[in-house]
Amino acid sequence: MSMRIVGVRSTTHSSRKDRPDKPQEACGVFGVYAPGEEVAKLTYFGLYALQHRGQESAGIATFDADQVHLYKEMGLVFQIFNQQILNSLPGNLAIGHTRYSTTGSSQVSNAQPIVVKTRLGSLALAHNGNLLNTTKLRKELVQNDYCFTTTTDSEVIAFAITHEINTGKDWVEGIIAACQRCQGAFSLVIGTSTGLIGVRDPNGIRPLVIGTLNSKNCNVPSRYVLSSETCGLDIIGAKYLRDVEPGELVWIDQDKITSFNWTQHSERKLCIFEMIYFARPDSEMHSESLYSYRLRLGQYLAKESPANADFVIPVPDSGVPAAIGFSQTSGIPYAEGLIKNRYVGRTFIQPTQTMRELGIRMKLNTLKDVLSGKRVLVVDDSIVRGTTSRRIVQVIRNAGATEVHMRISSPPVTHPCFYGIAIDRKSQLIAATKSVDEIAAYIGADSLSFLSWETMLKATQMEPNTFCSACFNGQYPLVIG
Repeated sequence: MSMRIVGVRSTTHSSRKDRPDKPQEACGVFGVYAPGEEVAKLTYFGLYALQHRGQESAGIATFDADQVHLYKEMGLVFQIFNQQILNSLPGNLAIGHTRYSTTGSSQVSNAQPIVVKTRLGSLALAHNGNLLNTTKLRKELVQNDYCFTTTTDSEVIAFAITHEINTGKDWVEGIIAACQRCQGAFSLVIGTSTGLIGVRDPNGIRPLVIGTLNSKNCNVPSRYVLSSETCGLDIIGAKYLRDVEPGELVWIDQDKITSFNWTQHSERKLCIFEMIYFARPDSEMHSESLYSYRLRLGQYLAKESPANADFVIPVPDSGVPAAIGFSQTSGIPYAEGLIKNRYVGRTFIQPTQTMRELGIRMKLNTLKDVLSGKRVLVVDDSIVRGTTSRRIVQVIRNAGATEVHMRISSPPVTHPCFYGIAIDRKSQLIAATKSVDEIAAYIGADSLSFLSWETMLKATQMEPNTFCSACFNGQYPLVIG
């Protein structure tokens, strides 16, 4: 099989120092098997819906008979692709990826999909998650003469599959054998010339769903779609079918799905931050929208941590559902006091020192006539380092608020994540070294309360042990070496 790289731009991105003061998801993955459809365009829209899961780079790989076409660059999806580029990506099968780096530096060589050649032809891989045994696997593969061109764990997975294929296994056997060597979080979408594959790790830490897409030709069966979230299905008119289960591999070809359970040790441990913050509020998990879950978080928060205030305002956009829930339960009127600039992305232009001191104003501005002379209760979804919360409290006070009370719809983040979130040092976490009262003093709030861990899980209306909440309690589902 031949490979045509349509375009890869050799640029680098901004440093980790510029990252926002929020937990950041690693990636969004998408795949579609739809002979006769414009699969590159479908993937483009799928990635557009998943843009919140990664804003550093994006890419699409398509398979057209014996040829794979690849285009990936740094930037946002709409900045990278246009009609001409999408037209240059023909095929019956496509996979796509949006990236936010957690392993590997932020540069185009680490953008995905990763494309490698195997005994059976080319393979394109998109990965969401983070491996724990990357160093060991990489060393073993180097000893077998595999030459790495990136610094990502995703390339390690791709070469591990290649190695198994090259020893004589078929696609399914090779992917299963490679996954059995991997430890950590991985939701994979893999494209080949003969089929589309979706895989989740034994704990299902990162989400992956299956959808069906009706063909324009009534005589052709439904086609299949893989996506990190259901919002990626909605945008192209696909219907949610089910989740890929923890420890499951699905093989999609010729308009059918074949399922393989590749491990005997699966135990569902979905990342609770997917529910609280990462996934879009219009995505569905456990048969309801995440908006509904976040609304309940706010309702419970109002019961646990009441306050006297003139109105409740959210930190947009992620704090909106919880703020509405808080208002509904507390009876305190809901209002907007912070306006988000929705056209601000990450910038390469360094601000002056004066502009740095303004801090949050580039993304959020205040409604002074709303806030002036008022006791304000602010609802946000989380506090990580505390720097953003501090700036938000400051700008609200500068707008004339007489009191600022902060309520957080999740518990204090006290432990790092090793499964695909950009929090990898305990020293980054303000709640790891300060009490709630000390955090309140640091951010300048008159009062501060977090939702309890037990209530956060209760609000899911699911069994509590089906979630990973290690960032709140340090109880990791996988052994950290």
